[in-house]
Amino acid sequence: MLQWYDYIFIVVSLIIIVLALLQGGKSEGASGAITGGGLNVFAKTKERGSQKIVTWLTFGFAIVWLFLALLIMVLNSATGTSDTTGTSESAAVAAALVPFLL
Repeated sequence: MLQWYDYIFIVVSLIIIVLALLQGGKSEGASGAITGGGLNVFAKTKERGSQKIVTWLTFGFAIVWLFLALLIMVLNSATGTSDTTGTSESAAVAAALVPFLL
């Protein structure tokens, strides 16, 4: 059975996916791909405005996601819950999320 922290973990995971998709690319588009202009990955570029906010939000939610993953691992090992007991519920949650990912 899914616990309250599993639902929070799913929500945080979806937020990270959306934030990662909102981030703009640093390449120059198709012309940069053809000419090799996008090879300066480590070039010093400053993010401004909403790009900076999205970057910081992604970083913050990634930290929260990491701590939630560790918390879930510790809580499941403390209660003796194995992965095989919740596989049917995990499969049901994954099946429910598939239409949103397509």
